[in-house]
Order: sequence, then structure tokens, then C-alpha cells
Amino acid sequence: MGFIGPNGSGKTTTIKLILNLLRKDRGEIRVFGRDNVIEEKEIKNRIGFVFDENHYYGILTINEMKNLIAPFYSNWNEKTFQKYLKEFDLNPQQKIDSLSKGMKTKFSLAIALSHQAELILMDEPTSGLDPVFRSELLDILYYLMQDEKKAILFSTHITSDLEKIADYITFINKGRIVFSAEKDRVLEEYLLVKGSLGILDSSLEREFIGLRKTPVGFEGLIAERNRLRWLQDKVVAQRPTLDDIMVYFAKGQ
Repeated sequence: MGFIGPNGSGKTTTIKLILNLLRKDRGEIRVFGRDNVIEEKEIKNRIGFVFDENHYYGILTINEMKNLIAPFYSNWNEKTFQKYLKEFDLNPQQKIDSLSKGMKTKFSLAIALSHQAELILMDEPTSGLDPVFRSELLDILYYLMQDEKKAILFSTHITSDLEKIADYITFINKGRIVFSAEKDRVLEEYLLVKGSLGILDSSLEREFIGLRKTPVGFEGLIAERNRLRWLQDKVVAQRPTLDDIMVYFAKGQ
């Protein structure tokens, strides 16, 4: 599942709440049907996580860091870890501090996959990566998603990544869920409409979820059911990207 929203919308906070790294104000969080506080240890044994930030000891090597982490997981499989080190081209004797951002992301993913994690939480994993490595990482994630025993929650503001690999999309803004649905359904449910300012009046403006005006015209997002058929010859309508949808929902709110 892709987890999108503007910066500051609550994506990272949500993931930290799931992991019980932050205390919630109210309500409950259930993972695998279990309370995430009462059964935290059991839940985390089944979860892997890949953060944008580096949470490892830089003075240690990959192998030394692994030796610290592995005992916390009852399902740790050393053969699997060694397989992913080779597959991801990671040197077990290399110090964490000397790894690039992309290599640290690969190391986090190798850790997650080596204890048979059923749910992998990823917070901005492609942020700051060069295009070549981003593409490589997305290929890896797409391959992992073919395993029906694994689920990935992929939080990002780079929505083009999700258009390549996500099956479901959840969009939050200001800490609230705006929608959660299949990606293809989301992309089919809205239209991006462009036209001249001359046809824009208050009643037409109300049809838009979000609207942007320029000196030469307007562009806005509408629901597919409000196709504005009576204006077909006066506007241009096209399918939006996930980025368009996120931007215009944020504008409208």
C-alpha cells in the first residue's frame, strides 16, 4: 500500500505510532489483529522497517550491526541474510558510516527480509536516492510484492514511485484519511480539467475539489461523476497523476 500526503501531513507520525515509538492521544492501533502496545514484542517480531533516517551505529560494520540486531528476532535466518548481502552487493566488513544512503536502505531491507517480516514499513525509502538506485530499489520492492505472505506500507511524497508499484493508495492530509482505495480506481475516479478564466464562475468553482488560477486560465481536479459535460468543448480534461490528486486535494482543504 502506498501512503501519501504533503510534508507534515502525519505519515511519519502514523508509522511511529504503529511501532509504539510515540504515545497516541486516543483510540487504539491493531496490527495483525493485536493491540500494538500490549503485544508490542510479538508484533515487532513480525514487522520490518526501513526509515529515511539512519538508526545504526556508524562505527560498526554491517556484520557487527547485524549481530546486535539478529538476537531480537525469533525467526532470524542467517542464510537469508547472507543471500541478500550478496544480492544487494553489500560488503559485510564495510562500516555503516561509509555506506551511501542507498546502501543503508538496502541493509535495512536485508535485515527486514531476514527475519521473515510479514509487514514491512517504509518511510520515505527513495528520498534522496539517485534515479538509477531508485529504479533498482523499486524493482526489488515490486518483486517482493509478488509474495502474498508479505505486505508493504510505503510512505512517500514521491508519488511517481507508487504509480509503478503500489496496488492500494491511502492519502492523508492534516492527520486525517482523505481516501483509501485501489490505485487504479483512484486514478480513474478523478479528472484534471483545464480551461480559460472566461468560463469560470462561482457555481463552476464549487464543482472542483481543488483549483489553481493563472493569468491565462485555470486548472483543477473534479470527481469523474461531475464530468462537466456541458463544457466539453470549452475545457480540456485528462487523467490526473497521483501527484495531481494529492496537490489539488491539499489545495481544497
